[in-house]
Amino acid sequence: MKHLHNRVNGKALKEKLKNDPTKRVTLSFYQYAHIGNPGLFRDHFYIMLEPLGVLGRIYVASEGVNAQISVPEVNFEKFKGKLREIVFLDNVRLNLAIEDDSKSFFKLKIKTKNKIVADGLEDDSFDVTDKGIHLDAESFNKLTDQPDTIIVDMRNHYESEVGYFEKAITPDVDTFREALGTVEEQLKDKKDFPIVMYCTGGIRCEKASAYYKHKGFKHVYQLEGGIIEYARQIKAKGLKNKFRGKNFVFDERLGERISGEIISQCHQCGKPCDSHTNCLNEGCHLLFIQCHECAEKYKGCCSEACRQVAELPEESKKVLRKGINKGQQIYSKGRSEKLIYKKQRLKA
Repeated sequence: MKHLHNRVNGKALKEKLKNDPTKRVTLSFYQYAHIGNPGLFRDHFYIMLEPLGVLGRIYVASEGVNAQISVPEVNFEKFKGKLREIVFLDNVRLNLAIEDDSKSFFKLKIKTKNKIVADGLEDDSFDVTDKGIHLDAESFNKLTDQPDTIIVDMRNHYESEVGYFEKAITPDVDTFREALGTVEEQLKDKKDFPIVMYCTGGIRCEKASAYYKHKGFKHVYQLEGGIIEYARQIKAKGLKNKFRGKNFVFDERLGERISGEIISQCHQCGKPCDSHTNCLNEGCHLLFIQCHECAEKYKGCCSEACRQVAELPEESKKVLRKGINKGQQIYSKGRSEKLIYKKQRLKA
């Protein structure tokens, strides 16, 4: 029986990808839909995509599919054909990466989840399909030019730290589920104002806009396709770019530049910098911002203590890591007392 998951060591796969000249297309897509048997769909999806050389991370739940992947360029049309075979994915919008080095993902991982985006909501009385009005880049620019329009970033603090839209509210939160409550409380007296939300590719705003409509907000809008599609449209149509800095992405790249501005600083020395990395001490793996000079000084680690651990023999490092569960630190952190120069930037 064919194994429906990758069984090769991750480090070996990363090294293989590093030396692989194959041109790949990095993209994301999502679709809310009713899936009766997510486990069966997951296996079918894996059998469909793995032969095409698809790499990346896909979540399947009873409420739909959420995918961040890369596809060999030569198989891209075949891939789109396979999606058309699935009724609810026929003509789904594909958000193509703005900057693509073909090294975004190193293996295919498809998981079943309770939800395709962790939101912490247990309120079944609101209709997730009753979402906000979608805005293209041109409509977004026009509406956000209006003085009474409120712009809300539905991403986490480490995402907005390196890039955000002009005049946006950027909640100081670690998770989407935290953002939902924080934004609702912050805007509880603004329910009659136009509220425009955005996120990376649009999926968080799909649910957030439906939730806020359910909570009584009268004029709810969302940026269709998120920052990724906005960047594509402003370039194609020659529109004004209202996004400052870099768009954080959840793959090996950790970011793609949308404007030339650098709005954040190295967490170790304070120099202007917006390059995220993960501490090379595998017992830490903290997500943080590090400039080239500090990367050399600390050997890719977040502190002198971690640098010393990272330089130990592998057996010694395994002993130190024993019993430590890193969980999802790679993307859920970004805060630590070790990061001397990490500061909350002034909200626009």
